Amino acid sequence: METIVLALPKGRIAQELAPRLAAAGVEPEAAFADPDSRKLRFATARADLDIIRVRAFDVATFVARGGAQIGVVGSDVIEEFTYPGLYAPVDLGIGRCRLALAAPVGTDAAVLERASHVTVATKYPRLTARHFAQRGIQAECVHLHGAMEIAPALGLAPFIVDLVSTGGTLRANGLAEVETLLDVSARLIVNRAAWKTAPGVLAPLVDGFGAL
Repeated sequence: METIVLALPKGRIAQELAPRLAAAGVEPEAAFADPDSRKLRFATARADLDIIRVRAFDVATFVARGGAQIGVVGSDVIEEFTYPGLYAPVDLGIGRCRLALAAPVGTDAAVLERASHVTVATKYPRLTARHFAQRGIQAECVHLHGAMEIAPALGLAPFIVDLVSTGGTLRANGLAEVETLLDVSARLIVNRAAWKTAPGVLAPLVDGFGAL
């Protein structure tokens, strides 16, 4: 393995990762901290380690398929894709939120106890379908990549499943949480094949990320 590639997500988790990167001895080039930079791949102070910065959902794909050997992603993404090629050895304890079912304020949640079918807008169709299947309910998932909160008002679906932190976006759009599907936090993930072939290279990184 000539170069280790570390896949990191864009957005809020990236900011919370700074202490973890330092603990693991990963010092990115200056452009990594530049919000105006359009680069996707960054050098580090280590000649054998590069960082790529991609969408959170894509981190799991890059690592599972070997484009990167190690990465950081939310447990929601791990649960949605269930890639067999991923190993998630460390809960980083950052990026905490929850995957929740929500509906317009005033919706009678008891309707779910009587339902055999429900329509849900979400970018987590597998997790959503599995959650409802466990209750004997067939979930028809309207797959959206964003703006889930306006789906009920526009008649796409009476329920949504999305990540919730403070709940402010739900309230601003007239929605309320009904139930939690999954508590979420950021995890360190490793490509299983790379772990088997180069544990001496990857283990110190894993230990460093888990040190705090």
